[in-house]
Amino acid sequence: MKTAMDTVTKTVTNTVMDCAEIVLRVRRADGRWSARTVWVVVLDGEAYVRSAFGQRSAWYRRVLRHADTEVEVEAAGVRLPVTLLSVNAPELVRRVSTAYRAKYGLHWPGPAESMTGPEAAATTLRLRPDPNDRP
Repeated sequence: MKTAMDTVTKTVTNTVMDCAEIVLRVRRADGRWSARTVWVVVLDGEAYVRSAFGQRSAWYRRVLRHADTEVEVEAAGVRLPVTLLSVNAPELVRRVSTAYRAKYGLHWPGPAESMTGPEAAATTLRLRPDPNDRP
């Protein structure tokens, strides 16, 4: 039986699936939004993002430090609240790297190689609908 969360997860996935890039918006401590364009891949019905600059990216560090940080994705003219969950399973991280190479490697081989290197791969995050669905 499908749940409401399954439907919302599918909405997030369908929104980002065909996008080469999405805008990841992270709320700062002072209430302002920080927006970053990021690459996104979909694997087995789940959407994943990575920090191109590894753990040096301020948005990535903010999300890891503060679980309650508000995050939104903007894609195809739609803005959706999401949560970002760390992915630590080595096999899944490897499969996400393969998805990055398949999606971006032909047109952007240098950046795709960077996004699949160990520094960026260590920042793999799964996009999930925000269960609090903040306005």
